[in-house]
Amino acid sequence: MKRLTFLLAACATLIAAVPTAQAADAFPSKPIMLVVPFPPGGPTDAMARTLAAEMKDRLGQPMIVENRAGAGGNIGAEYVARAEADGHTLMFGTSGPLAINKSLYRKVSYDPVKSFAPVIQVGYLPNILVVNPALPVKNVPELVAYAKANPGKLSYASSGNGASSHLAGVLFNSVAGTDLQHIPYKGTGPALNDLLGNQVSMTFTDILTALPYVKAGKLRALGVATVARSQALPDVPTISEQGYKGYDVSVFFGIVAPAGTPADRVARLNHAFAEVLNSPKVKQMFASQGLEASVDTSPQKLGQFIAVESAKWKDVVQKSGAQLD
Repeated sequence: MKRLTFLLAACATLIAAVPTAQAADAFPSKPIMLVVPFPPGGPTDAMARTLAAEMKDRLGQPMIVENRAGAGGNIGAEYVARAEADGHTLMFGTSGPLAINKSLYRKVSYDPVKSFAPVIQVGYLPNILVVNPALPVKNVPELVAYAKANPGKLSYASSGNGASSHLAGVLFNSVAGTDLQHIPYKGTGPALNDLLGNQVSMTFTDILTALPYVKAGKLRALGVATVARSQALPDVPTISEQGYKGYDVSVFFGIVAPAGTPADRVARLNHAFAEVLNSPKVKQMFASQGLEASVDTSPQKLGQFIAVESAKWKDVVQKSGAQLD
């Protein structure tokens, strides 16, 4: 009887423990925080909030967007890199914190390759080379010929030292053998104002910003700065197909978790995000903003892409001489 009583008590203990174990393994077990390392109101923030709003039905928990801005995205990235690796803290990152900043800033306490578990690549926003219509060139070869015939006379505006629009020009000078002069501004708005006023010759800006001016005839698009043409401007050839093969500068968007996040949780998050990105509503919304969707949305593809981009921009940053504190 004593032995029977013991066995019954043990069975009761095991049965009672099953729901607890299942609850412990349940994911997500609480709201998921999606960190945006930039201020509210920008395109990155808007995309993150669009995705977050669609995720609840697929995960059973709300996804809350939290802005942790500063240092070009480094503050938010460092926060996520140090967070508990349980899948409940994610970052909606861009080329800056996920590829460029490690080489650009003097002190960065995370590594874009080693500090994160890739979840999914959302897509990319192509940069585009636009010039003031007063410049007597209609395509990239004509621009290069004009620049070489007038060395040091053409200038390009950027939104600041180390910005994508700055480094795009550094890379262009390198592959085209030109000497375009860099003029940094405090933001995209002032840079565009001076370009529209013909104070500078050109800029490499994102297609979402340039599109209204190109359609209005206030700026001339010479080339898309990605390997494939943009759906937003399908008639504009790429810089790559105009003689500079492989020239590729875009702002990419990816979602990552802290390194060490369990693979099964990464897989669940990846599947849910992929469903949202493939929904007609989100696809149409992002396409209208100029975003090009990623063909391969696997975590492995994003990890490989981050590694390649980090190496590419390290070389470009070194050539530029740019360094930020």
